[in-house]
This record gives sequence, C-alpha cells and structure tokens, in this order.
Amino acid sequence: MFALALSGVVVAGCSDSYAQTQAEGPGHGGLEGGKPAPAKPPRIANVPLETSGGRQSPGVVAAGAADAVYNYGPTAMVENGKTRLWWCSQYGSAAPPGDDILYAEAPTADGPFTAPGGGAPIAVLSGAPGNFDGVHTCDPSVLRVGGTYYLYYTGAAGDHALGNAIGLATSSDGIHWTRAAGGRPILGPSHDVHRDNVYGAGQPSVVFLDGWYYLMFTDTTGRAAGWNGAGQFVIRSHDPAFRTGVEALGEQGFAPVAGTNAPRERSVVDGFSADLEWVGALDAFVIAHETAAGTSLTFWDRDFTLQPYTPLVIPGAWKEGPGLVRRPDGHAPTSPTDPCDTVPFDVVRATAIGSASAPTALKHFGLDVHGAGGCSTPDRVTTTFDGVAMPSPDRRMDLFRSGVRIRVDRRSVAAALAGEVVDRPLAPVEGLPVKATLKSATPVVHAYGQGYGVVLGNELYGLPDTTTVGLNGAAVTEIDPRQWAAYAPGPPLGG
Repeated sequence: MFALALSGVVVAGCSDSYAQTQAEGPGHGGLEGGKPAPAKPPRIANVPLETSGGRQSPGVVAAGAADAVYNYGPTAMVENGKTRLWWCSQYGSAAPPGDDILYAEAPTADGPFTAPGGGAPIAVLSGAPGNFDGVHTCDPSVLRVGGTYYLYYTGAAGDHALGNAIGLATSSDGIHWTRAAGGRPILGPSHDVHRDNVYGAGQPSVVFLDGWYYLMFTDTTGRAAGWNGAGQFVIRSHDPAFRTGVEALGEQGFAPVAGTNAPRERSVVDGFSADLEWVGALDAFVIAHETAAGTSLTFWDRDFTLQPYTPLVIPGAWKEGPGLVRRPDGHAPTSPTDPCDTVPFDVVRATAIGSASAPTALKHFGLDVHGAGGCSTPDRVTTTFDGVAMPSPDRRMDLFRSGVRIRVDRRSVAAALAGEVVDRPLAPVEGLPVKATLKSATPVVHAYGQGYGVVLGNELYGLPDTTTVGLNGAAVTEIDPRQWAAYAPGPPLGG
C-alpha cells in the first residue's frame, strides 16, 4: 500500500464503511464525559512568529533491513530520554505479504534508529488475514495515555477501491500490540462523494488533550475534500476507540454525530499524510503537512475556529508526509532552555523515491519558534505546562493538569500520568497553588460505565486506566454510579 498520491490513485482496501455503534459510559480519562476547557477571550489571528536553529540530520536516520525497500509515514515519540519511531515498510519475513509497521529507537531524532538493544528495526504489526486489515497495516500514529499505548493505523484487505479504513491496537510497551474493537476498524470512508481518487479513509493522527482523543485523518470520499480527495478531517471522543460520544468538526465547530462515518463537513488543511500536535506554549494545535518548500506548519486554536499564527515552513527535501516528534500524549515537547517562549518543532519524513517507486530515506528536520509568550499570564502558564510533571520543593512530584497543580508522592505515578517529566523545578510555576495531593495507597474507585478515579478532597479525578493502581500501591473500591455522580468532578489526571 504505497503513499497516497496527490493525483488520486487506487491504493488499497475493500468497500464497506466501518462506523462503530455508540455505547454507554464516558470513556477514558474524564468524568461525566469530561468537559472542554472554558472559553477564553477572543484572540488575534495570524500573529507572526520568529524562527531560528534550522537543523537537518546528516543522512538517513531510520530504515528497515533486508528487503524493506520503502520507509515512510512515521510517528515519533520522545519518552524516557529516547526517541521512539514507528513507520510503514515491508518485510518479506513478516507474513502476510503487504505493508508492515516497523519499530526502532534512538537517543535523538538524528538516529540511528535500531531495535531495542540494537540491531535491525522490528516489525510490530502486520496484516491479519480475513480481517479488514488482512494485507496492509500502515501510517501509524502512537499515543501513550496512562500506562496504555494506542496505535492508530491504516488497514486494508487488499488493493481495492475505497478499502482503506482506520484500526486501533493497544499495548503496554509500544512493541507488543493487541488489536482493539474486536479487530474491526474504528473509522472508514464516509461515502459522501466518490472521486477519481479511491483511496478511502486512513492516515490517522491522534492527540490526547483535556480528556479528549482528537483524531485527524484523510477521507477521499469526504464532502469537504478537494477535487483530488485532499483534506484533513477531525473528530473527537473521550473513548480512544471512538465508540461513544463522537463529535465531528463542522462549520459551526464540534457537534455530536451518530458515529465515525458521519458526513465530513469541514477540512482543516488541503493535504494528505499530515500530522497533528498540541502546543501548550502557543495554546494552539499545529498541523504538519507537505507543501512545495518543505513541511508547512499550520496553526489552529483549541476549537479550530481561528488561526492564531501565520504558517511556517521547515524547509528541505520531502517525498511523503511528516511525523512530528511529540511527547507521549501528542503534545509538543518542552524547550529545555526556554520553556515559556521557545517551541522546538522537529519532523521525520521520507525524502526520496526508492527502487520500489515508493517513498523512503527517512531524515530528520527541525527549527525553533520564538515569541510564544507562554508565561505572559497565569492562565498561559498553566496551559504551557499542562501535562508536565517535575520535582516539587518537598522532594515529591508536581503534576500540572487543566490549570491545577497536583502533588504526587511517587515519581512513577506522576510519570505514568504525565505527558512529560522534566528533571528540575521550573520557575514559572512556583507561584501556582497546590490544589490536591495524591498520596501513596490512595484508593482508586470504579463505577460501572464510568471508569476509574481517585477522590482527592471532595473531588473525583478521572484516571485513564488502572496503571496507577499497582504503581501507587492502591486498592480498587467499587462504587455505585449514583455515588460516582455525586462527587464534584476534578480534572482528568491523565490528560
């Protein structure tokens, strides 16, 4: 399943639409479904940003071994002092014949990327014969929320028109994956309009923010796609499998829809194979997509209603879409030298067409953006450091979530709940009050159809999964859903 060509070609798949039915429960990471952040004062559009520090790897940073003649569609994660990379390739040794998702890791985005412990990159997800992804698995986007890794990918049963659909797999380590949703796709073509480009739906990119999973994707049958099928659509849910509470981005913002195949009313960028990231210091999403000069960075506010900054370009050669170097929750990493005003943007992208007439030669490119103003107000400080954990003055850990500061006894618990851990206290957060403390062995509560949480003070804070149960030496107490609903909701601790 080669890269999606701008001219519109048959790539892979079969013809059914794959929307999941709705189910009860608020999903992971939030309470009562979680609520979007409160509306902020109107912003100014198209503010210019300064750039510096343009960088490029001296050569190819990652490639499959042996017969892996193409390498493209990467997703990159900075975690625990290393950069982890998943991408689309093909190994003859990984049955069945077709696209495989490879994995490797390196000290930095400049590589070289190798398998854990060294050696050739490994195939971690391949086709499941008889299923929607029976031949091809490609275009990975990986998140970690709590202790669970989520792999969103394009799957196809063969080279059939409109056959591509998006699947989901989960893991505890990012290497060994189990298909979710019963091995069925979580999203397929909407069939709003049939164009010459019969790719279908795929190329997912997912971000976790304020308890919401934001899924951006290609659908060449979407109503708002371009003449050649180009376009990027966005849906969100508190459920990582998008079975419940799905909202689609339309002309009036996000609105509830019946399922993941609802009409595609609005595209956020004219392009294929794009990647999405949340940038706390800019209080904005960024979409990385390829244009003539390199990777364009297009900015949107939290609701995708305004473009707060003028677009930027990371220059250099490219042949297939970029993977932003992100932290585990899909947010931009914190600048180690200037966290308030500087944002590092780094991408890995294919730069050549190889012997199989498909993209390959993955290289790293990047630049720094200045003038973010991430600490200009107390509200901007909490947005900038949302999801960051750091040492507290009393030798514990502080976790910043949704505008509040939570003190955590155990570093391992803070690391599991955080999107990023920094090794020193950062001065801009010193004046923020501590709202609650998560002590060792604090009981975890669970209510059927609601999920898991911890009661701190008189508020119930949602947990994304059960990882903290073991890490914090806790026990799980079952409570009635009515008792759950009686608590005042605190922010979700997992995002």
